[in-house]
Amino acid sequence: MNIVLTGSVAFDYLMTFPGYFRDHILPEKLDCLSLSFLVDSLVRQRGGIAPNIAYTLALLGERPRLVATVGEDFTEYRAWLESIGVDTSGARLIPGVFTASFFANTDRSNAQIASFYPGAMAYAAQISFYDLGGKRPDLVMISPNDPAAMVQYVTECQQLDIPYIYDPSQQLVRLEASHVLAGIEGARALFVNDYEFSLIGKMIGFTPERILQHAQFLVITCGEKGAKVYAEGKEFLIPVVPAEKIADPTGVGDAFRGGFLTGYSHSWDWETCGRMGALAATYCLESHGSQGHTYTPAEFIARYRHHFDDGGRLDRLISH
Repeated sequence: MNIVLTGSVAFDYLMTFPGYFRDHILPEKLDCLSLSFLVDSLVRQRGGIAPNIAYTLALLGERPRLVATVGEDFTEYRAWLESIGVDTSGARLIPGVFTASFFANTDRSNAQIASFYPGAMAYAAQISFYDLGGKRPDLVMISPNDPAAMVQYVTECQQLDIPYIYDPSQQLVRLEASHVLAGIEGARALFVNDYEFSLIGKMIGFTPERILQHAQFLVITCGEKGAKVYAEGKEFLIPVVPAEKIADPTGVGDAFRGGFLTGYSHSWDWETCGRMGALAATYCLESHGSQGHTYTPAEFIARYRHHFDDGGRLDRLISH
């Protein structure tokens, strides 16, 4: 399946402060706050929702296409993604601009001071599906991105009759209710977590049953409670796969999407798709960074079969 992934592409700059921010903040001086923290460590990690999803798809043998705007510092990141099997031909470089970046400083109590620089992501609306070269997409993932671009991609996919999965997630707070409604009404599927689904309910009043009047399926991830897949008038409960260790939750939801989409690309049943997503999420949880984990399709299959019965269908991950 020719899967196109849109969404943020970013670098995460993660710092640790050995003390407590609260010890250095003077309430009576908040109107002239001026602080500088000497940190113990700085780690730069590859991130962004679209490449995170692409990474899991590539690990499982797919060759997804990344369609996003990136900055002049993307050269090494592009080479890395290509080396693992991601097609980056749709990544458009914006001259004179850096790739979106997240800067976070965390203290001993896990309090965090952070900043997000949108960088090249702010130009995402410059990409149009009318001008997209290459093979026509079989499926597009519309993930959190510049809000105007997300609205545009929904409209263009509908006009061009390109199937898409709508994944507004973190950008729900920046999207108008009418845009969310339009995104759902034309979507092949909706992907959100349980909190985001509650926000959608508040914005437009949709229940799972109402969403399935428009979409083929709905996936709601529920953290440590697993996930729910709604399709064909049924609710499928997807359990979590126990982690051998918990290292970092960053990117777990993206890994779930990559695992699920791999199963979906093979037209497997909903439970298999969900369980693949759950296992991919656990692999991510066990490593630092949203792309710090690795496995071969054979290793993935063996671990899957330790928890679930796939009836042999996952062998196709090796043979296809």
